[in-house]
Amino acid sequence: MDSMSGNNFDLSPELLDEIQSNIEEIIKSFPIAECNKIDVIKKINFMYSHTRYMSVTDPLTGLYNRRHYENTIEREFLRAQRYKSDLSIALLDIDFFKKINDTYGHLCGDYVLREIAYLTLENFRKTDMVFRYGGEEIVIILTETPLEKALIPIERLRKTIEKNPFYYDGNNIKITASIGIEAFNENILTPDEMLNNADKALYIAKEQGRNRVITSSAL
Repeated sequence: MDSMSGNNFDLSPELLDEIQSNIEEIIKSFPIAECNKIDVIKKINFMYSHTRYMSVTDPLTGLYNRRHYENTIEREFLRAQRYKSDLSIALLDIDFFKKINDTYGHLCGDYVLREIAYLTLENFRKTDMVFRYGGEEIVIILTETPLEKALIPIERLRKTIEKNPFYYDGNNIKITASIGIEAFNENILTPDEMLNNADKALYIAKEQGRNRVITSSAL
């Protein structure tokens, strides 16, 4: 499987925004024809868009990366605090992922990660955000969604993964996932606490036999 730290882009989106803005101002000051300036700026903007995409995306799965998760959950958590709005978070872990890598190889593990990333994106709204948090862990942020409503698409995703045919190198591989869910409430003081509660619920799911969804109400 790929190295998460080795493939992360080093420049933050905020720094890239600043660089792009400065470059445009520099180009505008050049003593060249206006049409040439516009052409150069278009090319720079295209390269900038690609570079910014790389800075927030996991290269293996195409999901948002951990850095982008941290920026996003901070913003959404503060919004939920301020406006008393609903916010749920789910932490998914592929069951027995190490065994998959050990049995079929790391390329198979990469294939499974990409397939589950695709299935996850297919099961959620465009307003929900999906991140590869690390290794085989995926985080889903469900905005404007209370716990009981978050449970519906999360359980649907679990069933989708369980029923999905995973074929690799002639092998039919059975894949399941365990998921923990937490929702914002006034007793939660930080985004880290929210994720930690989802992680505790995930641990209970694994303790109870895996391939299930557990909410924070079980804590």
